[in-house]
Amino acid sequence: MDGMNLKLKIYLENDRDKFMGIGVLWLLQKVDGLKSLRAAANELGISYSKAFRMVENLEDSLGMKVLERRKGGSDRGGATLTDFGRAFIALYDDFQKESKALVQPRYEGFCRDLQETIDRFS
Repeated sequence: MDGMNLKLKIYLENDRDKFMGIGVLWLLQKVDGLKSLRAAANELGISYSKAFRMVENLEDSLGMKVLERRKGGSDRGGATLTDFGRAFIALYDDFQKESKALVQPRYEGFCRDLQETIDRFS
C-alpha cells in the first residue's frame, strides 16, 4: 500500500530491560571509527553519560567487555572495540538485517491482503 511502511525494531533484553538494539549498534560502530566514546556520543547527539550507560548495560548483560577504555593523559583517552566487541556487533548487525529481510515478504503479503480487504469493504 502506498504511504505505508513497516518499521521493525529488534532488541535483545534480559529480565530487567533492553540492552541491545540499533542505537547501541550505531554507537559501537561510531566508536570503532572515531576511537572515542565521547566523540561517538557527540556525533549521535546523545550525552556521554547515556552512551557510557548503554555500553555498561551491554557489557553487564553479556558478561563480556566490548570496549577498551583509556583514561585521560596526553592523548586524552579514547576507546576501541575489543575483539569480542567487533565480532559481536558484526554478528548482531547480520542478525538484525537478516531478521528484517525475512519479515519483508510477509509484510508485502499483508499489504496485498489489506488492500483486498479495503476494496471489499469500500
